[in-house]
Amino acid sequence: MDKTNSSNGLSAYEAARLLAEDGPNALPGGQRRTWLHIVWDAAHEPMFLLLFAAGLLYLILGEPREGLFLFAMVLLMVGLTLYQEGKTERALEALRDISTPHALVLRDGERRQIDSREVVRGDLLLLAEGDRIAADGLLLSGSDLQVDESLLTGESVPVRKIAISAANHDGAGAGKSSQPGDHRARPGGDDLPYVYSGTLTVQGHGIVRVTQTGARSEIGRIGSALQALTTESSPLQKQTARMVTMFALLGLSLSLLLVLVYGWLHGDWLQALLAGIALAMSMLPEEFPVVLTVFPALGAWRLARQHVLTRRISAIETLGATSVLCVDKTGTLTENRMTVARLYAGGESLTIDYEQTTLPEFVHALVEFSILGSAVAPVDPMEKAFHRLGQHFLQDTEHLHRDWTLVQEYPLTPALRAMAQVWKAVDQDDYVVAAKGAPEAVIDLCHLDAARQQLISEAAQTMARQGLRVLGVAQASFSGTQWPDSEHDFDFVFLGLIGLADPLRADIPDAMRQCHQAGIRVIMITGDYPLTASTIARQACIAAGETLTGDELAGIDDTELARRIQAVTVCARIAPEQKLRIVQALKANGAIVAMTGDGVNDAPALKAAHVGIAMGQRGTDVAREAASLVLLDDRFSSIVHAVRLGRRIFSNMQKAMSYVLAMHVPIAGMALLPVLLGWPILLYPMHIVFLELIIDPACSLAFENEPAELDSMQTAPRNPKAALFGGWTVALATLQGLGALAATMAAYGWALHALPEAQARAFGFSSLIIANLALIFSNRSRNHSIIESLRASNPILWVVTGATLGLLALALYLPYLMDVFRFGHLSPTQLALACGVGLGSVLWFELLKLAQRRAQ
Repeated sequence: MDKTNSSNGLSAYEAARLLAEDGPNALPGGQRRTWLHIVWDAAHEPMFLLLFAAGLLYLILGEPREGLFLFAMVLLMVGLTLYQEGKTERALEALRDISTPHALVLRDGERRQIDSREVVRGDLLLLAEGDRIAADGLLLSGSDLQVDESLLTGESVPVRKIAISAANHDGAGAGKSSQPGDHRARPGGDDLPYVYSGTLTVQGHGIVRVTQTGARSEIGRIGSALQALTTESSPLQKQTARMVTMFALLGLSLSLLLVLVYGWLHGDWLQALLAGIALAMSMLPEEFPVVLTVFPALGAWRLARQHVLTRRISAIETLGATSVLCVDKTGTLTENRMTVARLYAGGESLTIDYEQTTLPEFVHALVEFSILGSAVAPVDPMEKAFHRLGQHFLQDTEHLHRDWTLVQEYPLTPALRAMAQVWKAVDQDDYVVAAKGAPEAVIDLCHLDAARQQLISEAAQTMARQGLRVLGVAQASFSGTQWPDSEHDFDFVFLGLIGLADPLRADIPDAMRQCHQAGIRVIMITGDYPLTASTIARQACIAAGETLTGDELAGIDDTELARRIQAVTVCARIAPEQKLRIVQALKANGAIVAMTGDGVNDAPALKAAHVGIAMGQRGTDVAREAASLVLLDDRFSSIVHAVRLGRRIFSNMQKAMSYVLAMHVPIAGMALLPVLLGWPILLYPMHIVFLELIIDPACSLAFENEPAELDSMQTAPRNPKAALFGGWTVALATLQGLGALAATMAAYGWALHALPEAQARAFGFSSLIIANLALIFSNRSRNHSIIESLRASNPILWVVTGATLGLLALALYLPYLMDVFRFGHLSPTQLALACGVGLGSVLWFELLKLAQRRAQ
């Protein structure tokens, strides 16, 4: 039995039963990694394999304490990996929950916005332009519905969908369609009443009864092929993979050389093998992939907390380089809370006072037809404002027509910026036509003489100078049954103008000043009247510049547009399709462009921009899926927060990778050079493990948690061609590492002459640990000294520092650990001297930063 009521939809109880029976409306795969998966992946990492091999060697050598210690360190590092990757997985899971598509369904006779995974067979799915269809279904009713099925068919031309007849969807045919595994028409037909999960509504609206969900849908049948697809690595990932491979090959070569040299000089091949393992561990920069995984994931999570959803992780890297922000006015710069402020009719102007309860008679028809030109149940803030105006002032008059029937619609088009609706009145034979739109478009529909046009245009400009959005309204009547092809065929009479106020968001001026300080140019793009747009731009503190209209844009070629756009800060009367040309012109001038949008026609511009930003509250699914970022609150200030956070994430990734490379230089050097010089070995595998316990949390947690540089939003956008980790960054990190290596070599060399071997090892190792901490603090800031950077709060950094010093104290003075690490007892004076040598490397680090700043 079909449980779907044609008017009320499923009941909540029946929907819950079907959800439990069929499972969620989702494709197989995409589950989050469990702790077992993380442990299994970690067990295959070279570092863990080397640690395990070293532990076995110690057991073979008859040194169980060292072997058991290394096995304990393996467990500890697995625990740290679980914490790091678990935090990353939780961040990604939170993002998945936020970004899950939603569907509008009819349940118990009410419209409900639900998670698309909760859609079940029999649901009545309400489709609107721009929606991604949540499940396969049968189109029961619709108006001019066109669907992009390229995801399934590869055909880019939208398919027109025609609703089934009442006989079909009430009869057996419809019942058959709701059964799993039924044989039905495939996507791509021009006259089929079926729609399919994953396809996009590009025009019109309709009501669909869901027939298949999840793996049983058309896209579910090809789900296995989709799961087999692999994601292409980003340029940064490829660059890092090459660097890790290079280090691994170099480490393997040097490790073999070290084993041969030590074994030949000392004849102790097992000790030689341990020294080789230590060198291999020291040369393996396993933290690079960790940084590339943890930072973007946690960065995306941080962006989500700033009400910005990241759909493409690569956008985080691009955010900091953004040089031009193209933003919509309505809802982004303004509150999108429109109120009718002024009316103009019959040559007279009226300011609306909502404290009063009546309106003069001369504006009644204007208000009446503004409502007739709007949706019956409006969602657009402008149309809601018209309805509120009518309900407030015309509630008990003959001007509100709840019993009239809408029979024909003429939507707004790029060629005519006005829409019209045809109504069947209950008390007259002729049809009533209401039109509203841009003043110039409505004037054109009314075929007014030049004098009247001039008078109305002046009235519109007066409203526009006050920052009001101005619309014209007209009326007509029609008798007949053959609807005209165009609104121009109606005999419209001009009724007047309506001015709507949409207050500027309170945080816009401050956010705009931050953009100016950060070297980011802001261009406002709107469909509003040019004078209205210019007034709002001044109120928003957008830099003064030229205004470009849609008509002007249409009349120039791309070369001229690229020249003009350099001085433009306001684009008015712009059609969504024209945004793409604006993006392309800015890109042709070398700008890194971020573009906002919300409609279906905005998708090409969003996709073409370096960072497409879709509106989360009022945006369509098409726009959201074309974009890199989604504003969950539709606020411009959230974009500015995202830029600041994008700069912080990029900077912190650079700092972390610089620190990792710099620290591996002294570790590898101290694993190799003492052997080549005939000195006693300083670093055995347990020492490398100790250092890794510092490096891992430092790079993946402490640096990720670093606050933004104090002047991060006072500098120009970075060069987008500059690599995250290359050129001067690599050179600086290498020089830092060589400085730490020189300090540690000097400390160990002096200690070998002044102290017994075990004490010398403790002395040299202490210097290396302190040099490591100095590297961490020095790399906190590129533009400020180590003293200045201490002002910035980072609790995790101090936890890592305290834990490092505590572990060092245990290794130096706890007898069991002293034996494991082969340390001798250091007096407080000797320890202070060792720490002083390590800290001495700070001077070298600061000189390098000073040289870098002068070079820039």
